[in-house]
Amino acid sequence: MLILSEKEIMENYSMKDGIADLKKGLGAKRDGYVRSPERTVMNYPAVNGSGLYMPSADLEQEIASVKVVSIFPENPKEGKPTTQGVLVLSDAHTGEHVCVMNASYLTRLRTGALSAVATESFSRTDARVLGVIGTGAMAFEQVLGVLEARDIHTIILFNRTVNKAQQFRDKLIEFGVTCTIDVVDHVDSVLESSDIINCATRSNKPVFDGTLLKQGTHINGVGSFLPTMREVDLQTIQKANKIIVDDLHGVKEEAGELIHAAEESNWSFSDVYAELYEVDGDTLKRENEKEITFFKSVGSAYFDHAVATGVYRKAKELDLGQHASI
Repeated sequence: MLILSEKEIMENYSMKDGIADLKKGLGAKRDGYVRSPERTVMNYPAVNGSGLYMPSADLEQEIASVKVVSIFPENPKEGKPTTQGVLVLSDAHTGEHVCVMNASYLTRLRTGALSAVATESFSRTDARVLGVIGTGAMAFEQVLGVLEARDIHTIILFNRTVNKAQQFRDKLIEFGVTCTIDVVDHVDSVLESSDIINCATRSNKPVFDGTLLKQGTHINGVGSFLPTMREVDLQTIQKANKIIVDDLHGVKEEAGELIHAAEESNWSFSDVYAELYEVDGDTLKRENEKEITFFKSVGSAYFDHAVATGVYRKAKELDLGQHASI
């Protein structure tokens, strides 16, 4: 069995790699090869934590996976990361377990890749300003994903704690991001200037006023993943000309803002424009420059499976990792 560390994956598997492999996974889903049973979520209210258990398989490639990811937002107080994960890959022909890999970075990367694919199809091609609301652990790869999809000139950062937004800016600069990066102290400043908005928070109430959204804005909402969470408000749902989701079954169970809209307004899940795997770039896409588009992501096991398979293949090509008998 091959064992891969987070450091090895981060140093050898890029956002560009993740986007390419995710697109392959979306194609496999479109062609009917993917099996992805409903994930199991275990909540730990005493510490506001959650554990997610996510199986998937690609029957054409004959490879299966199970990811276990924990999200414990109080962990930084103890010097531990908020998100931690591991993923096991298995040969679906023999049942042999072939690889165990750290899945923390993998989770962040596949989520950023999902937003990249949605941004590529549904943001304006001339989008130049990216607004970021929430600069926590998931936000960094979200930015990298959008930078792959669009020629961004300016990034505007907002976080409730300004110092964290400043640290996030420093991290982007250190990584090599060269566009202008501004930190603002009010969320309205993000809405006033942004062509694309990334939201990556665990908020239980909307983080911006949807009435202030300007025409042509594309929004990626990836932070909320429980029915009690709501990053965007009802006004945003109602103003959106197109709502795209990563996994329709998942958002019906977990996307608090959409669940709330279905319960409290005339919006319904039948109004969802498309699931991401249905989008091929030809028929399902942005239709004009004035549309407001909203991509909602809660995650699904086959997204992790797609990038994990890509990581495993690259690791074998580059002779990465350690071999162990278990």
